[in-house]
Order: sequence, then C-alpha cells, then structure tokens
Amino acid sequence: MRFRGLSSISVTFPVFVAAFFFMFVVGGTIHAVDKNFHDAPDSAKATNNPYAGQPDAIDAGKTLYARNCLACHGKAGQGTGNVPSLVDGKLKGVAQGEIFWFITKGDKDSGMPSWEFLPKQKRWQVVTYVAALAAGKAEGVAHPASAAEVSGAALKAPAPRAPFTDFRYESPGTTRKITVNDLPEPYATESAENGAELVARPENAWPVAPAGFKVELYAAGLENPRLLRTAPNGDIFLAESSVGRIRVFRGMTSDGKPEQSSIFAEGLKRPYGIAFYPPGPEPQWIYIGNTNELIRFPYHDGDLKASGPSQHLADFPTGGHWTRAVEFSQDGKKLFVAVGSGSNVDDPDTHPGEKGRADILTCDPANCTMSVYAYGIRNAGGGIAVNPQTGELWCSVNERDALGDNLVPDYITHVQEGGFYGWPWWYIGGHQDPRHAGKHPELKDKAIMPDVLLQPHNASLELTFYEADKFPAEYRGDIFASEHGSWNKAVRVGYEVIRVPLHQTGHATGEYQDFLTGFVLPDGQVWGRPVGITVAPDGSLLVSDDGSNSIWRVSYMGK
Repeated sequence: MRFRGLSSISVTFPVFVAAFFFMFVVGGTIHAVDKNFHDAPDSAKATNNPYAGQPDAIDAGKTLYARNCLACHGKAGQGTGNVPSLVDGKLKGVAQGEIFWFITKGDKDSGMPSWEFLPKQKRWQVVTYVAALAAGKAEGVAHPASAAEVSGAALKAPAPRAPFTDFRYESPGTTRKITVNDLPEPYATESAENGAELVARPENAWPVAPAGFKVELYAAGLENPRLLRTAPNGDIFLAESSVGRIRVFRGMTSDGKPEQSSIFAEGLKRPYGIAFYPPGPEPQWIYIGNTNELIRFPYHDGDLKASGPSQHLADFPTGGHWTRAVEFSQDGKKLFVAVGSGSNVDDPDTHPGEKGRADILTCDPANCTMSVYAYGIRNAGGGIAVNPQTGELWCSVNERDALGDNLVPDYITHVQEGGFYGWPWWYIGGHQDPRHAGKHPELKDKAIMPDVLLQPHNASLELTFYEADKFPAEYRGDIFASEHGSWNKAVRVGYEVIRVPLHQTGHATGEYQDFLTGFVLPDGQVWGRPVGITVAPDGSLLVSDDGSNSIWRVSYMGK
C-alpha cells in the first residue's frame, strides 16, 4: 500500500492512519456483519463515538485522511489496485466503537500496531470521517493542494534562495551544498501541506539524466516497487512492499529489459530491507526486514524461489515509519537494522511508543539479540549501506518537519558506533528543537553533524555506492541516493536521484549533485517517485519508482 510521503510523514500525530487502513489488506476481507469486527468485544461494539456526525470532527478527519491515506485509498475511499474500497457497503454493520477499539488495541499478527498512546480525539476523528464517507454523508476529499493550486504555486512562487531549491530548478549535474550557516531560525516560514496526488506519466515525460547518460524503462506494471538489491550472482531483488512480495529479475536483453522475472517469496508483512548472508560470492541466507520482524530464507546462488520456509529472528516495533532497511558489515559479524521513529518529534521520555526507535540497531546475524549501534536518527529505515572502500556504515535520513520550509534538512552521513544524531531534542549538531526547549542539555555537544545536508523534506531513501567501471571515472565510489519527494514544502522538492561525490577517498565534503530528474511536470504534478537504487551487473544504475510502478535503467553512452 502506498501512502504519500510515508517515509517522511512527520506531523506530531504519527502515521497511524496508514496502519489503520493497512488492516484492510493484511487482515483479509472485512468481517461479515454478524461477527464483531476483528473479534472486537461486545463492549467495543456498544461504545459510542463522542464525535459521531459532528461536522468539525468530519473535517478534521478529512484532513488526516488527505494527508496520509488519499494516495492509496483514493479521494472517495474507493481503493486503488490491491487496496480494498472503504465505501460501497464495505463497512456496513461495523460499529464505530469497534473500529476505534481495533486501532487502539492493534493486532501484531495482521501487522496492525497499537496506537493507544495517541490522543483519543485523533483516533475518533479518523473514525468519524471514514464512517461518514462510507455512509455517503461526506464528500471524498480533494487533495490538500489540487492540480490547479499546485500549478499556480509553482508558476508564481519566487525563486528559492540558494542553497535551497525546489523542483523548478533541479537540473542534472547541478552541484549544491548546504552548510550549518545556511539554516534559518525555526518557524521562519510556515510549514506547508503540499502532497503529491500522482498522475499517470504522460507519453512525453521521461526521467532526465546528465549529458552522455541514457535512461530506459527496465520494468513496468509492478506493485509498489520499493527497495532494490543486487545479489552476488547479479540477480536483482525487489521488495514490492504493499503486496508483501519479494520479486527477482535475472539477466538483461539487448534492449535493457530483464530476461526473467520470478516471485521469490510472498505473504510477507510489508517487506523492505534485503541483504545476503554471509557477504561474498556464496550466500546461504537472504535476510528480509518486514515492518514487524526480521526474517530470513535459505538462499543459494540462482534461487528464483525460496527453497524453504522463513525463520523468525527478531521483532520490531510497528506503526509510524514502517521501513526496515538491513545491511551486513563487510566481515559478516554484524547485522545492522534501521528502525525509524513513530512520530515527528515525540519525546521518548514521555511517549513509550518511541522507546527502541529512531535507532540503528545491530546484532549477531546467527543469534539476533538487538542492541543500539547509533541513536537519535529519526528515520534511516529508507536506506543504509556499507562503503566498500572504508567499511563504514552510511545512512540516508528523513529528518523532522513542522519547523518551516527549510528546516530540518534531510541528510546522508557515515554512522559512528555509539553516535548520537540529535532526534528529537537537537538537530544538525547543537541546534535545539524549540518544541523541546531546555530538555537534555547534556546531549547538545554529543549531537553529531552529518556529512551531507540535503534539501529539507525531500524524503531521502535508499542509497548505493557505485563500484562499477561503466560510468566516467570520477563517479567511481560515489553515492547515489533516491529522493522520494516532499509532501510538506510550499513548492515541491526531491522527486529525483542525487549523486554524492566521495572524491575517490571514501569521504564526503558536503556537496551533492542532481542526477536524475523529470519526475515532476512543469505545473507541479507528480508522476514518479524514486525509492530503491542499485547497480546492475552491467554497470548501469537501476532506480525503482513507486509513482509509476516502474524500474528505470540509467547507462552511460559516452560524450
């Protein structure tokens, strides 16, 4: 299931709406009217919604729905693709108290977390809007920014002040560098809501790469293509997260298409992270980061389908940021797992749901008891990777929001063991979040400055190191990263692939370059959103796009 900007959802109430609607997929069909909804107790069925039918509650719920759910469930709750409808009688006979009970209690087996720590009012507002929508007593939402509004904003907004930018000025090969001295004060501008309602890719729309590079369509017709990973034998593994599936591609035809495609495993719970163990040419296992657990399948070179059942290794907290990136150290002695926060900026001291989150965790791959490797990292679940040159772990981070258009920058950085990166009390070194003024002064000097500051709100996801020799020599060893795109900036930013030069030293100096753009139309409408990125055996770069449900192939043709 896709949720607009899910990896960067960042309001003070987390993405419980996404998890709420996820039950309709993972929980199978909706219960019949003569059976309590998800076996809710009779007391839940008898609980009255204190906001039932109230226009203000419907409006508040409508805003929540638009922000978190519209991209998957449609403007009128009609569903899209594999996502069932919430209307047309699908909720007939389900008491609002039952729905409220379910999102409060959760259900680990179906991937539904408990949201008991959230304010009751927020939960009831969502229930109120959906109930009104299902009963035909509420209009389906328009996007928070309609196509016409987006177009007008894009054409009329003044040019951004460098080093900040937006989609209008993203151009392949352009170098950018944001420094700590460029950061504005909190609340210098209002925070915006400008999420992208995806449109079909026009025939003349195509990703744009620097001169000398060629972009081809590698695969299309996928379902929620997310993280990509190249196996040691050259097969390309893809997580199709919303449908609970791992797909594998093999070979490449003369026109840049895969020769084979197979389903390696299915029936999973929002899989994302993929890693092969032990590192090297003869892996024996493939590790998968489901949203709720770490599992592994037996694996040998050439397997197109899992040869045995999965093994459960560890549990993860659910809800909030749901992606679980996984990676191994070069020697295979450590498994790293990124677990994002459950909210934008909730204090773990007062919000139990944030305990054990916003961390990069580690364990022994064979006997996985998790411990904290680095902390205060709001959400690195979109991408972690080990630099082949230095052996250092790197991560791609979605930082917090609601402090203004140009705060807080997302970032890419190497990760220091035991390091603290600020969330939620501090950001980008010793800058205190005003929402936590006066808290944890002892951590100010411990907050580590990231290596590369990116555009705020652009939702940086998977990253990879380019170790092939088919791109120009200066690209060797550099980072490529997918920027999923903003939902909360006045004029869109992101929706591109970037390059982080490491200068053949393995170390960044703060700058990055636009590399692959064109996913936003001139009027601001969006047709594509990069997520996964990997290097194919022929040295080309593969980029998954969960906007057009495609994979793009970027190769170098020469000057």
